[in-house]
Amino acid sequence: MKLFEERTYRSQFNTERFKGFEIKHLETDLWIGVDPESYKEEMQVVALAKLQALRQTFDTYIEKEPFFKKSLKPFQPSEFAPTEAKEMALAAEQAGIGPMSAVAGLFARKIGEEICKNFSVKELLVENGGDIYLLLEKELVLSVFAGESILSERIGLVISAGEGSFGICTSAGTVGPSLSYGKADAVVVVCNDILLADALATALGNKVKTPDHVEKVIKQAENYSAIQSLLIICEDKIGIKGENEIRILK
Repeated sequence: MKLFEERTYRSQFNTERFKGFEIKHLETDLWIGVDPESYKEEMQVVALAKLQALRQTFDTYIEKEPFFKKSLKPFQPSEFAPTEAKEMALAAEQAGIGPMSAVAGLFARKIGEEICKNFSVKELLVENGGDIYLLLEKELVLSVFAGESILSERIGLVISAGEGSFGICTSAGTVGPSLSYGKADAVVVVCNDILLADALATALGNKVKTPDHVEKVIKQAENYSAIQSLLIICEDKIGIKGENEIRILK
């Protein structure tokens, strides 16, 4: 799981559109935003309780099956594994990597679902270390944080409002503590399924070792029909594939 780090990119979140708050438990650090009209202080209590319960579920399971956490390859959980672990394993298997590659997306989605179950919200954003679970009523432009790249926060990904939730997940070899074997400054994947977006962002990010690999990995991504959009930044090179519009921000 992700370690605590200063989330400087969160200063870019639209605080007029989203009334936001942070919750933290052990290594997990979430930013949650809802439309201001729907915001309730009790959301923080509900979200934190769900986060703590979810972490306890995983800790208990991993004690019995520690290889689930250690495996860097697809792994089939035992029958006694919780549903969440089986979902992570399935998404990671499609991406060809280990199940923990989908943990941030899983936590973001479960917290988002818990808020929607207990409160009426029009828009919702749950961000977990660069992985975002979204419900939108109107278009949203997300700036892409890409570490030291000259393209960092200069590229905007235009996210159209859709029916139901979806995920936008980012993997980076040069930013943050999450495991990556690549050297990309940002690999952003948009999918309806946030767990699959999370796993694919990691899997594709692992393949980007130099700027020369960007075009090749964009081509390889055509094998994954679930990807709505893919954006890769490595140093001063960018690759783009998919449905979402790109805007120059600066």
